[in-house]
Amino acid sequence: MRAKIGIIGNSFVIGEDYPAQGTGVMNIEAIARVSDAMPLVIPADPQMVRVDELVDSFDGFLLTGGRPNVHPEEYGEAPTEAHGDFDRARDAVTLPLVRACVESGLPVFGICRGFQEMNVAMGGTLHPEIRELPGRMNHRMPPDGSLEEKFAPRHHVHFTAGSVFHRLLGAEKVMTNTLHGQGICKPGKRVVVDGFAEDDTPEAIYVAGAPGFALAVQWHPEYNAARDPVSRPLFQAFGRAARAWAQARRATPLQRSA
Repeated sequence: MRAKIGIIGNSFVIGEDYPAQGTGVMNIEAIARVSDAMPLVIPADPQMVRVDELVDSFDGFLLTGGRPNVHPEEYGEAPTEAHGDFDRARDAVTLPLVRACVESGLPVFGICRGFQEMNVAMGGTLHPEIRELPGRMNHRMPPDGSLEEKFAPRHHVHFTAGSVFHRLLGAEKVMTNTLHGQGICKPGKRVVVDGFAEDDTPEAIYVAGAPGFALAVQWHPEYNAARDPVSRPLFQAFGRAARAWAQARRATPLQRSA
């Protein structure tokens, strides 16, 4: 039996007035084909799901990207126009879910908004607009072009020698895409920034001392995940962690203590 990985969905509207919850097919395919796990989309709304039930039901969680941002009140700041749109319902699910996963060792992998959620969940803060900071480049998705052009690699990420991401990816420098407006200002407690873009924007983090897989990236590895040499090891490692959790969950109390 494959491990079950919950993919955090996003709220959106079909047409002009039909509310929906879902995620991109790229996320689903990455989990199914590269992580070799069962992908199940979770509605990010506390009126529909409870964090304790999610923790008891899944073997890992993928925190996907999304257009709305984490509300700045979650890290002690007042909202401004620069902060963009918000999704308070998703905040109410993902932030406590991250903390529960980190505490228990349940695997969690954050992408883009998920990267930012992991930092905020651990007490960190965000810049509302990276491109307005001195010396930073524009990390936002190009407004024009094909999907392939929008998701094409655009900058390097440098990792600390001998660190978690260096060991996982087998390189100190990799090429990634970049499709985000916000970014980490202050890292949260136990959040280690392990990778930086060429303009010193944080791009890869892990939670120090977490008993399980607790990694996040600011880029979008779900694109071309099966073939990209940077994306594939991330999803493969996440899948291995989820399978290990699933096996431990199915083990009897006697086997767990052995």
